Amino acid sequence: MEKEKIAQAIEILGELDIDLWMVVDRESGIITDPMMDYVVGSHATWLSFFLFSRTGEKHAVVGNLDVETFRRAGLFDTVSAYKGSPRDDLLRLLRRLDPRKIAIDYSPDCAAADGLTHGNYLKLLELLQGTDFPSRLGPAEELIAKLRGRKSAEELRRLRQACRVTLDIYGKVGKAARPGMSEKELADWITARREKLGLPSAWDADSCPAVFSGPQEIGAHSAPTGNVLRPGHIFNIDFGVRVEKYCSDLQRTWYILRPGEKKAPPEVQRGFDVLLESIRLAFAAMKPGARGLDIDTIARGHIVSRGYDEYPHALGHQVGRVAHDGGALLAPAWERYGNLPFMPLEKDQVFTIEPRIYIKDFGVATVEEMVVLTAAGAEYLSQPQVELYLVKPRG
Repeated sequence: MEKEKIAQAIEILGELDIDLWMVVDRESGIITDPMMDYVVGSHATWLSFFLFSRTGEKHAVVGNLDVETFRRAGLFDTVSAYKGSPRDDLLRLLRRLDPRKIAIDYSPDCAAADGLTHGNYLKLLELLQGTDFPSRLGPAEELIAKLRGRKSAEELRRLRQACRVTLDIYGKVGKAARPGMSEKELADWITARREKLGLPSAWDADSCPAVFSGPQEIGAHSAPTGNVLRPGHIFNIDFGVRVEKYCSDLQRTWYILRPGEKKAPPEVQRGFDVLLESIRLAFAAMKPGARGLDIDTIARGHIVSRGYDEYPHALGHQVGRVAHDGGALLAPAWERYGNLPFMPLEKDQVFTIEPRIYIKDFGVATVEEMVVLTAAGAEYLSQPQVELYLVKPRG
């Protein structure tokens, strides 16, 4: 997979008219650039430099005790080992390649593109002192957004499999859930199924799954509690697994029938129907070239026009090796999202669509789907929820 992503990165360098991309890392076991896993695949101990040229050349400059690891990986044309300082080896490469534009990993808006620590940046400037290379440095944000966003056929296969596993577990929740069970007990039941499959959770296990029951307004990223599932309440679950490094991130909503009820109350069903229609409208508008801001506006506007409060977050994010991946967002023009809502969507990007509606006295209705952009528009990676799931009384 690293070779595939390196080839893709070199192609993107040409598209963006960038001559060189340089990933800088050290002591990766403590803190690491998120792109190391994509194009390097191994941890670095000492200050290390991984150079990818638009000409197709690939070079590494690493500490002497790390050199064999990177040579065996077979990803680089040359792997230079230094003992005292990397300066001579690094400058020798840069002078020969003579790049006009050098992309390094920093970004004010996108965490996935902000992997160059401030300390490593200062060290890089120190090593380049006395040359004009510092003036050629610029952000790799756009390069990284394209590289993480454009999913290959193999990446999509892994994402689809992660979705299938998640939905298979969701398919059993209706029979497992019962009034009187706590959110934590239901979460533990889901976790046991995931662990039996030998798969990691898509994010921190203490909130994956997240379970929310009844008319509460707890933040969407919090862990399940002892709050009890009760008849007449909605509950929803946010859950995902990781398959061969790639994540699913899906949410589903259930209503617990009260004795004598055969269907959800009209106000619950109406809220859920408005929610699903907002997803359908957003899905229909998604295509390469559209802005995430415009997609979010469609879903948000539909919900507000039907008399509900707007959801307090973005409509959707990209998914890949992490559940909240980098690059363009389906989001409003809020300061916290920076430039990400204004970035055009691209073919082969994978997004969630996840609005939510608070239904007074019943709880939060929310559905989260995963879609991939094709040249013609969006396609579901996950089988969508098309009706409100019902939990019947026991006995």
